Amino acid sequence: MTDTPDASSKFQDSLPVSSDALMRQLEAWGIAFTRHDHVPLRTVEDSKKVQDMFLPSDAGGGHIKNLYLRDNKKRNLLVVAEQDRKIDLKALHQMLGTGRLSFGSADRLMEHLGVRPGAVTPLAMITGAKTGVQLFIDAGLRECTQIYPHPLVNDRTLGMTVAGLETFFEKVGVSPTWVTL
Repeated sequence: MTDTPDASSKFQDSLPVSSDALMRQLEAWGIAFTRHDHVPLRTVEDSKKVQDMFLPSDAGGGHIKNLYLRDNKKRNLLVVAEQDRKIDLKALHQMLGTGRLSFGSADRLMEHLGVRPGAVTPLAMITGAKTGVQLFIDAGLRECTQIYPHPLVNDRTLGMTVAGLETFFEKVGVSPTWVTL
């Protein structure tokens, strides 16, 4: 009997880009990061249970949530927001200039961002850039000292600067839209 793949690093080799390969690429590009291993985190609530290992929000820690969305015109979007930001999907589409929004399916998530539910991350744009995913980021995150994205799996978190994240986007050919959410 085989295990059903989940979003942990145990199954990273079944992803289009493994977590290990992503971190090697970041190093090759000279993008500094710190790696933190922890229990699998599927939700913001899960993440808050391990946040004592990271810089607190009030000290510049960018704790994020990531929403993989699809509009009624079949466009795929990744919205990265501060973890406690309230997001109203009914109002968000007007703010972003898209069609009506809903959450994308697990199959589409894998197809367009190369990750499983629970591991959605701005670093998934390493795949999303090739599949035309539009990236929107909460402008307030630009003020953070460190941003904490998953490296394509949900039992690891990277600490990196906003400048490092922007360099990553540049290297994969993505121009994020910074929005006030």
